[in-house]
Amino acid sequence: MFHDDQHGTAIISTAAILNGLRVVEKNLSDVRMVVSGAGAAAIACMNLLVALGMQKHNIVVCDSKGVIYKDREPNMAETKAAYAVDDDGKRTLEDVIDGADIFLGCSGPKVLTQEMVKKMARAPMILALANPEPEILPPLAKAVREDAIICTGRSDYPNQVNNVLCFPFIFRGALDVGATAINEEMKLAAVHAIAELAHAEQSEVVASAYGDQDLSFGPDYIIPKPFDPRLIVKIAPAVAKAAMDSGVATRPITDFDAYVDKLTEFVYKTNLFMKPIFSQARADAKRVVLAEGEEARVLHATQELITLGLAKPILIGRPSVIEMRIQKLGLQIKPGVDFEIVNNESDPRFKEYWSEYYAIMKRRGITQEQAQRAVISNTTVIGAIMVHRGEADALICGTIGDYHEHFSVVQEIFGYRDGVHTAGAMNALLLPSGNTFIADTYVNDDPTPDELAEITVMAAETVRRFGIEPKVALLSHSNFGSSKSAAACKMRQTLELVRERAPELMIDGEMHGDAALVESIRNERMPDSPLKGSANILIMPNVEAARISYNLLRVSSSEGVTVGPVLMGVAKPVHVLTPIASVRRIVNMVALAVVEAQTQPL
Repeated sequence: MFHDDQHGTAIISTAAILNGLRVVEKNLSDVRMVVSGAGAAAIACMNLLVALGMQKHNIVVCDSKGVIYKDREPNMAETKAAYAVDDDGKRTLEDVIDGADIFLGCSGPKVLTQEMVKKMARAPMILALANPEPEILPPLAKAVREDAIICTGRSDYPNQVNNVLCFPFIFRGALDVGATAINEEMKLAAVHAIAELAHAEQSEVVASAYGDQDLSFGPDYIIPKPFDPRLIVKIAPAVAKAAMDSGVATRPITDFDAYVDKLTEFVYKTNLFMKPIFSQARADAKRVVLAEGEEARVLHATQELITLGLAKPILIGRPSVIEMRIQKLGLQIKPGVDFEIVNNESDPRFKEYWSEYYAIMKRRGITQEQAQRAVISNTTVIGAIMVHRGEADALICGTIGDYHEHFSVVQEIFGYRDGVHTAGAMNALLLPSGNTFIADTYVNDDPTPDELAEITVMAAETVRRFGIEPKVALLSHSNFGSSKSAAACKMRQTLELVRERAPELMIDGEMHGDAALVESIRNERMPDSPLKGSANILIMPNVEAARISYNLLRVSSSEGVTVGPVLMGVAKPVHVLTPIASVRRIVNMVALAVVEAQTQPL
């Protein structure tokens, strides 16, 4: 039997006390704690704290009859007797609270008064865990002791002691190693994992859920929020390892890195898909400039990039704004240490930048004055010029603004790669039924057969980077010659061109969407089609069809996630994202840009 109200409360409370004492610079072995309540939850809390290093003689417990002291009553329950103190004449909570460092309440409402709080030691910790009304409301405690650190069981106050922080993650770790018991070592491992997570940079999921709250480690943030998606990744492995070390695991884990990767898939559904890209990016991290460096999503992504070792970020933005937002978001990255900042308002290189931009654009209608204004006002121009000059290896932009405005900048500065005469954008949809790539979703309104052929070949190359063998379907309203319309003929011409340029590529068309995805439907019309199985690359006749298809698939599957848009064909590693890009999508695209920079060095 493992009761969550009992052991869950103990684990979260102990983690809170561990971190709270760190904030006020006190040692667990030295502090004095007064406990109100002697039920199962309170006893479990005390047992775990003692196992962690609190001295039993520094604990005084009060129940409904007052202070629990030795020989108070015959046949005292063993759980209470274990914490009975010598009789010094003190009988009430008010008698023993004087000078206490910690109050732990597992009793009822209004047990702790303001007068009692006044008598507690410097920087007291108050865990008022009775629900729905705690032993004292935080505003009342703060009114008399501003230095107090307060935890409750309620979500409307900081530092909520919520059992969901460790359930079901402690069970996940135990079950994954076939543990025969959940012992003290495993509970303490969960304590340390939860405590350490509060010190970590803040998750973008939590930041979004809690708006403008300051979620950096401190008096009002000593335990993680229940929404933190990283709990499973931190707690389960710690518990599993503790089970193995303490000898209760019947199925020990031999590869913990692989185990953590598997758990991470529950947090980030793109994790398995991006694994080959991440592995290659880590091998040789490159300098990636992020044009919208002040954006909260970009800052969260920068933290993840540093944590995962995927890139060397360069952020464009005002240093004061970036530093202020890092602090507000509870991130741990430091400018000048973890990443570089390019001040978009004043950088000593700007004269060189606009001169270089002018040299590129002077015969395209851009004057020197316009070039100067562009560098000062457009962070995508700054980032692109940095890559052009070799001061960065790749560029990510587009989290703010219009896609085509950003694309126009990078296309004009970089041009197309050798042997290519167009660019294209491709989005990946990771669906329960399989991975599907759609192109061209952004760049060409109505591409020619030659442009579609180039886009198709580039799409196949990109898909291979993810360790996936491309299977291409050219989509149309026509099904294998059923229509003679210009649109259908365009797709048939595209097929001929692709077969000339990439004869090894598995491709067929033109065909309906259902024929592309379901082999049996395709075989009814074209039994000898070289395309086998379900197509994973869908080439659309125009951007309208591509965007409609992509958005319909994206919103129709509640379990589907997306990667991209991946920009193909530009001479330098650059990706233009969209304003709806999530933190993880930014991270994914930076990693892809790093891999592209590795294979196409400046």
